[in-house]
Amino acid sequence: MQTLYVTDLDGTLLNSNDRISQYSIQTINGLVAQGMQFTYATARSLVSASVVAKGLSTTIPVIAYNGALIVNPATGEVISSLSFTKEEARQIREVLQGNGGNPLVYAYVDGVERVSYVAGRENEGIRRYLDVRKGDKRFRPLPNETCLYQGDIFYFTCIAEREELLGLYEIFKEDGRYRCTLQQELYRPEFFLEIMPKKASKAEAIRRLKEIWHCDRVVSFGDAINDIPMFEISDECYAVSNAAPELKELATGVIASNDEDGVAKWLSRHLG
Repeated sequence: MQTLYVTDLDGTLLNSNDRISQYSIQTINGLVAQGMQFTYATARSLVSASVVAKGLSTTIPVIAYNGALIVNPATGEVISSLSFTKEEARQIREVLQGNGGNPLVYAYVDGVERVSYVAGRENEGIRRYLDVRKGDKRFRPLPNETCLYQGDIFYFTCIAEREELLGLYEIFKEDGRYRCTLQQELYRPEFFLEIMPKKASKAEAIRRLKEIWHCDRVVSFGDAINDIPMFEISDECYAVSNAAPELKELATGVIASNDEDGVAKWLSRHLG
């Protein structure tokens, strides 16, 4: 039977320094060379993920933006994508504008991936998000909201303190047209509110990738609540020891932490 091995990045394969250890890279690359079907599923974009996953052998498509995109990492070709309808994007815009939302808007504008935001409105969390991605050509600062919601939109992110985002989360989580998550940034005080098309999830993207790659089983690794759908559709699922309690409850087992190369050690022990 052909098994697809899928790992989350932040908090799972990446250590506390947002890096993959040399041990993990060498171990995983060696197993991929022996035929292991391995990929990652992340809330990051391909651009951001490619930086932190540099050196990792990914010979099959990867899952980005929590499942909104399946991408060939070697070429940047989008294998599968989900986006909001014009009406859905309009509704989200009205809710954000009516409740003080200050979003980063992810869209394809004239066929080019862009992250649009209104310059001058950045809070500390947004400034940090932009600063750690200096030189990212996707960023599109705008003088006002006139063109903020332009293009084929597939993702929204608001970054702020939990209390500022809770009202928006309550609105969107009850709306069946969307998938919405609210969780704290790793090692940081701010929270991320992320709004996606309803069918955009790691689980749906894994199902699609499983079909494309003709795999029979899925084994997954994760740490956060946005990994719950991925765990629910996996044949086996393993939470790193630093994972959220809710995820550990669903896991087949708990493995060593992200700072202890938990994923690579499990793979080496079972496949090496």
